[in-house]
Amino acid sequence: MNDRSRRNGERREPSFERAREDYERDDDDLRLSAEDRPYRGGRNPVAPRQQPRRQKTEGRGGRKQRRKGRSFFGRIFYWGLVLGLWAVLGVGGVVAYHAAQLPPIDQLTVPKRPPNIAILAADGSLLANRGETGGRTITLGEVPPYLPKAFVAIEDRRFYEHFGIDPIGLTRAVVNNVTKRGGVQGGSTLTQQLAKNLFLTQERTAARKIQEAILSLWLERTYTKDQILELYLNRVYFGSGAYGVEAAAQRYFNKSARSVTIAEAAMLAGLVQAPSRLAPNRNPEAAEKRAQLVIAAMADQGLITPASAKSALVAPAEAAERTGAGSVNYAADYVMDVLDDFIGAIEGDVTVLTTIDTKLQASAETMLVEALNAQGAKQGVGQGAIVSMAPDGALRALIGGRDYTKSQFNRATAARRQPGSAFKPFVYLAALENGLTPDAIRDDSPVSIRGWQPENNSRTYRGPVTLQTAFALSLNTVVVKLNQEIGPKEAVRVAQRLGINSALQANPSLALGTSEVTPIELTSAYASFANGGKGVLPYVIREVKSLSGKVLYARKGSGFGEVVKPQILSMMNAMFNETMVRGTGSKANIPGWEMGGKSGTTQDFRDAWFVGFSSRLVTAVWLGNDDNSTMKRVYGSGLPAEIWSKFMKAAHAGQQPAPLPGGLWHSGPKSIFEPGEPVAGIAPRPQGAVEGDRAWTPPPPQEKNFLERLFGG
Repeated sequence: MNDRSRRNGERREPSFERAREDYERDDDDLRLSAEDRPYRGGRNPVAPRQQPRRQKTEGRGGRKQRRKGRSFFGRIFYWGLVLGLWAVLGVGGVVAYHAAQLPPIDQLTVPKRPPNIAILAADGSLLANRGETGGRTITLGEVPPYLPKAFVAIEDRRFYEHFGIDPIGLTRAVVNNVTKRGGVQGGSTLTQQLAKNLFLTQERTAARKIQEAILSLWLERTYTKDQILELYLNRVYFGSGAYGVEAAAQRYFNKSARSVTIAEAAMLAGLVQAPSRLAPNRNPEAAEKRAQLVIAAMADQGLITPASAKSALVAPAEAAERTGAGSVNYAADYVMDVLDDFIGAIEGDVTVLTTIDTKLQASAETMLVEALNAQGAKQGVGQGAIVSMAPDGALRALIGGRDYTKSQFNRATAARRQPGSAFKPFVYLAALENGLTPDAIRDDSPVSIRGWQPENNSRTYRGPVTLQTAFALSLNTVVVKLNQEIGPKEAVRVAQRLGINSALQANPSLALGTSEVTPIELTSAYASFANGGKGVLPYVIREVKSLSGKVLYARKGSGFGEVVKPQILSMMNAMFNETMVRGTGSKANIPGWEMGGKSGTTQDFRDAWFVGFSSRLVTAVWLGNDDNSTMKRVYGSGLPAEIWSKFMKAAHAGQQPAPLPGGLWHSGPKSIFEPGEPVAGIAPRPQGAVEGDRAWTPPPPQEKNFLERLFGG
């Protein structure tokens, strides 16, 4: 009740009619409209048809429209911000996922580069590289400055400015690719390329690119720019099995990366884009065109002078031609075969100094290849091997076959072949050690041992002859009888003492060289006759050093000591020398030098040998076929002796002649015994017949008279 009703003294009941009317007229009506009322079963069907009961005032409507305008742009900003945040979160999640696939960053290390073995000749020149990379590690300080600059110019001109990923370079590459200016370009930095080479595969996927970027950032944080560039130059692939710039320089230019020209550096830098397509030995035109782009880029960026660029363009680089049959690889393979015995497991780059003489190696290859090219087809000879060593066992030349590119099998060290008559010296040595002398007489006549009847090559016999004559003329019957006289086991022991390691069968046919041996062991056994009677072990490694210069191995010692007594040695050398002067090796003799040698021809002409020596060099030549097929009457005194003689003459050219150590034995009466008359019961020997490996000629009249007086006519 209000104050007014109290003053009139009346009591009035409250009324809601006026209030209701006022309420209904009030603009701020708070009652629910039809569309506001809840409706069961879905959307209110009345709502769409209902219209607002009253229009808002013009002023309020204007403010509403302005608010709607602001919210449109606000929504764009808002949703753009939201989407941007989600994108950042999404990218972060993807990066985090792929980062989780990598080793923990705090445990990440650059994998070790596979070790390279640089094999050097005796004069320090490079023979070959062995290992997975094809070349040793090289530092920036060793190469000319324009070499690393060439890679920066063409692959990553902003290398020293970016942080591993180059947004500017990436954008430029995209623009150039879209507009097709300058050809298709990539946006990877040198750091990214290094990361891929060090840690990742070559697959082209988004996942790999993400991991590549992560690893690039780690490399940039861990290493200096120069260290990254040095790693890159030593790890990138250049084709043809060459990993690293040193291997590539050796492979394509036959020189060290330390000696490349600007034109060669440009060609190497251009090569990494597509090693197979741009290899200068396969596609020289494409390689040169690419190198021109590199030179232009270097000049444009001020990395070389315009004059230097012009000179490099005028005289472009050319891939070195591969000459010869690649025989140095046989020597390099042998080095690798024995290297583990001296230094064990190889952890880093090493340099192996060998005993190989590059001139002798090249000469031996030339002599063998030329002879086979000229006469091989005609005489049915497909293969050959040459081993040449110093009398102390140091290998000077090692030719394991006709052409290394066609066959890597090393016949000089691994092929076991019958030596034929080249084995006879061990039987004669055993006979001399059992008390005989070169002028001891034995009967050259038919022989039969349990049904086996060996014959001389001429099918004729000479009757009583001295051992020196039988040795020089390579008479089969005499050596077979000697072998039976001293016992085959004794001949085996002598041969093994001098260095024959292959299994030898102690049987009657051993005297004719039916047990197989390798050229290298036969050569080393003959070395004992050239060095004064000392046993040797063939060796090719003189010293091994690490990349830092630490000596890992240095050869010491000089062999196995005395294996042939001095008096016996002089007798053997006299017999060897007689072979060279008047026997089966007379066509191979070198005037002025004391030489010793022995030919060897096996049954059916499957193998032909000539092994000989001077006081300076011991050399063996073998010819034959890998399938053991027969040659066309190739004697050891023929083509093998011819090759041996040419090689030894070249090797001794300009050298002062020296006698054989131990001297030559001389008997009282003349040691050569060549009866001119047929012996009773033995077929006469026709003039010009082949005896052993040598065509026989009648003795001079004075010798004939002496023999007639000695044996009573």
